[in-house]
This record gives sequence, C-alpha cells and structure tokens, in this order.
Amino acid sequence: MLLKSPLLNSPSLKTTTTQKRVSNFRSERSSSKNLACKNNLKCDSGGQRHFVLIHGACHGAWCWYKVSPLLKSAGHNVSALDMAASGVNPRKVEDLRSFSDYFEPLMEFMANLSAEERVILVGHSMGGIGISMAMEKFTEKISAAVFAAASMPGSDFPYQTIAAKYAERSKSSKSKPMDTKLIFGNGPNNPPTAIVLGPNQMATNLYHFSPPQDLELATLLVRPFPVFSNEVAENEIVVTKERHGLVPRIFIICDEENDEEQRWMVLNNPPHELKIISGSDHMVMLSKPQELASYLLEIGQKYV
Repeated sequence: MLLKSPLLNSPSLKTTTTQKRVSNFRSERSSSKNLACKNNLKCDSGGQRHFVLIHGACHGAWCWYKVSPLLKSAGHNVSALDMAASGVNPRKVEDLRSFSDYFEPLMEFMANLSAEERVILVGHSMGGIGISMAMEKFTEKISAAVFAAASMPGSDFPYQTIAAKYAERSKSSKSKPMDTKLIFGNGPNNPPTAIVLGPNQMATNLYHFSPPQDLELATLLVRPFPVFSNEVAENEIVVTKERHGLVPRIFIICDEENDEEQRWMVLNNPPHELKIISGSDHMVMLSKPQELASYLLEIGQKYV
C-alpha cells in the first residue's frame, strides 16, 4: 500500500490529471501538518457537518476513538457505526450471506436520515465498499465520500477487478498470511467463509506506525470478517455514473503503507482529490488521528 516516490515518477501519470493532483502532495502534506499542530481544530467557516465513519475488515467503530472526539470538539456531528458482526454488533459472522447483510447497519442509518440532511461518508479499507454502495443508493444524502486507504470501485472499475488484483498479490511471495486465520464454516472441503487478522499480521502490515497500545486493543477486539463469492460481489457491488458518479470522491493515501495495489487503483480510477498523510500506516485513524481529522475538516468546509 506504499505510494511514495514511485507514484510521483510513474510515466503513466504524466499524461493524466492525476499527475497534477499528485504534484500537490507536498504542499498538502505541509498544510495538514500545520493544521494538526493547532490545538483548536474548529472549522473557520462552513457550519456544522455530519461525518459518518465506517471501519474496515475485522475492525469496528472502536477504531475511530481518536478521530471522533476531534471532529466533535470542532462542532460537528459524528456517527461511527459497527457493521454487522463487527464491534459490539450482536450478529454472528456465520449468519451473514452477502455484502448487503454486512453493510446493513450503514444502509439502515442512511435510510433513516431526513431528506434534507447530507453527510460526509468516510470509509477505511474494506469500508470503501460500503460507502460506495451507499453512494449508489443514497446519492442525494451524501456531500462527499472519503476513501481512507480504502477499496474504491467505479462505474468503469468494478470491485471484481480490485479483488482479483489483491488475490494475485496474495498468491505471490510479497504477501504472506502470517498468523491470519481462515474459517471454514461449511467444512474444510469448501471455500472459507470468514477471515480473522492475526496479531503478527496486524503488527507487521497494519499497525507498524501506530502506538503499541492500539495494536494491543486491536488484538482484543477484532472479529472475523465474512468472505463472499465473486458471484455475490458481482450482483451486489454495482455503481453507476448516474448515481455513484455524482458524489465527489476524495482518496487519502497513507505514505508508510506497503500497498502497491492502491497506486494501481488510483491510477485506474482517479478520484476528484488525492491527499497524503505522512508517517501513517494502514490504520491512519490511530497512527495519525490529528492529520486525518484536519483533512476531514478541510473536506467538510469544501463539500456542502
């Protein structure tokens, strides 16, 4: 998930508008650092916003515990949601049969918003799939969608393409499962039904710039994440230019994350804005909460 100098030097970027956005990374990094150094993160203008925070695989709403109070102290509403069978959600992973089941808490939340309210969706990692589905279904209720080191499908860039790319890496020597465990709920002769991250995997690839206390917290709180078939994904994760494409997309890159696939994803499905956070691992909300909150406040001022 590393997007450093190779992205800046990539020949394929020089003929795209993405290159222009990437050229602003250094100035954006400086801006974020200056904002984060301030004790008061209140927005200067733009009024109150409502941020909806969606966690990634195996995690829960608990992983936003540093960012949520920063946004709230700036005068904004924050809703950090547990997806099904995640965090303190009571459902069990073996009861989930589809992405719709897993992301049901988000969809119910969006459906219950008033017709006049607009929110800023923030999806981390696998949470990017959930906010993409919400963008398609609740377009009019979303001011902007923030993909924090997240899967980001598009109308011409389906989730199956992203999943295939990650599957290709998982088969290579570059990616080792370490102590991550597969769960075979339908028996050992059938495909796995869930996956749960192991402590060593998290320490090495996800939390390597985060405080050790946060890694310890994660080892206590992670829960299995459901694994669905390609057929389920193809039928459920459908986004269109006419709906999903109307919502501004902002992608946040964590510069100390070792994920070349994110570079490939951004190149093939350019967002409206690209931002970078220095010194951040995959768990940016834990390794760099002030910087992430600063960017979210900037986004909140810009997209109404």
